[in-house]
Order: sequence, then structure tokens, then C-alpha cells
Amino acid sequence: MFDSLSSEDILFIDIETAPQKAEFTELPEHFQQLWDKKSAYFRTETQQPADVYERAGIYAEFGRIICISAGVIIQKNGQRFYRVKSFHDQEEKKLLTAFNDMLEKFTSNPGKKLCAHNGQEFDYPYIARRSLINGLRIPKILDISGAKPWEIKDRLLDTLQMWKFGDYKNYTSLDLLCAVFNIPTPKDDIDGSQVAHVYYQEGDLDRIIRYCEKDTLALANLMLRFKGEAIIPSENMLVV
Repeated sequence: MFDSLSSEDILFIDIETAPQKAEFTELPEHFQQLWDKKSAYFRTETQQPADVYERAGIYAEFGRIICISAGVIIQKNGQRFYRVKSFHDQEEKKLLTAFNDMLEKFTSNPGKKLCAHNGQEFDYPYIARRSLINGLRIPKILDISGAKPWEIKDRLLDTLQMWKFGDYKNYTSLDLLCAVFNIPTPKDDIDGSQVAHVYYQEGDLDRIIRYCEKDTLALANLMLRFKGEAIIPSENMLVV
């Protein structure tokens, strides 16, 4: 499987999300009630809906996308480089419009593929759902309602699914796989659980963008390791 994949034909993506509002009390009353019902499934008996509101960002109905980074592997002067671009805006609709337009152009060639870690369960449906919520057309490659499993697998790559080798009960984080394959990661700075705090409390979107971009490089390098090839050093990452 891995030998048949051309690294240069893959767009590697990662998204960073946050709750719709900085605080639970900022939500409209109806959404506070809805979050109460939603969070009842994972709250402890002593916790209130506000106590677990930081988890709202992982649900497309209660969260929003604050950054999408997308990168490709390129050849330059006999070396491999990683070129990455980030999409971000205070208005999620503008962010998604720009990303979706780029994605449509990149994947207009049927040989091009999309890759994310746990993309089938998180990144791909999250982008599609938030696009619909913002009144945008879903990029064709993500409009997979009713698609056959093999149709999805052919173009929507997921390094988590690849690593499972059919073991559906197993979950392995990108961080762990990078450690196993000796790939540098951005986890020495922040991780996904801290994004909302950095965004709302510290107001440091640039830090989140850098983290997201480095995560996509780690993802690309994981794919290279799967293929038995050398990884791309961080100094060969070109931000555009």
C-alpha cells in the first residue's frame, strides 16, 4: 500500500479548534441547555456543564476552527522540502472559504490525495460540518455522504487508520507514533488540549499557527517513515 503512494501527491492537513465562546456563560441560554445535555454523557456527578466547557471545541456543533495548516512535500535542488500554508481569520467563514477554495483546486486532479491523523473521525467531518454551518459548499473530496468505504480510503488518507492495520479497537496518537519512529514533534510547546486557553486567554494565535504547521510536518514525516524513507528536517520547512 505505502509503495503505491506518491508523497508529492498528498496534501497534509491539521486543524486547531476551540469552543465557540471563551466562557460557557457567554453562550446563548438555549446553547447552554444543549451543552448541558451533551456534556451529561461525560461529566462526573460533581461537575457542572461550565466545568467541562473547554471540551466543547472538539464538537463541530459547539466549536469552531481557528486554524488549518496544509502542506506538501516538494523537490528542490535535489533535496526534499516541506511547503506549508496556514489559513486563519477571526471570521471562521473567511478561513474556511480560503481553505476550501485551495482544497478544490489541489484535488481537482484525481491523483491528488488528502491526509490527516485521525482525519476520518475528526478533521474531515469537522471541516465539512463547519462549512455547512457557515453556509458554504463542502469541497467535493469531503462530500462523502453515501460514498463507499473504498472510495473514501482511496483519496482521504488517515495515518491512524493505516497504523491500525484493521485493528479497529486501537487508537494511537500522532505524538506516540512520532516517538516510536523518532520524528520531532511540536509537543514540547503546547498540545491540542491547551489551544483554547492560548487562543482566548493569551490571545496568541501565532503560537497556535506555528504548532499547527509543525504538526503537519510531523504528519508528513510519519508518512515518509511508513514508506521507509528519510524524514524532512525542520529547517527544510518553507512557510508561505
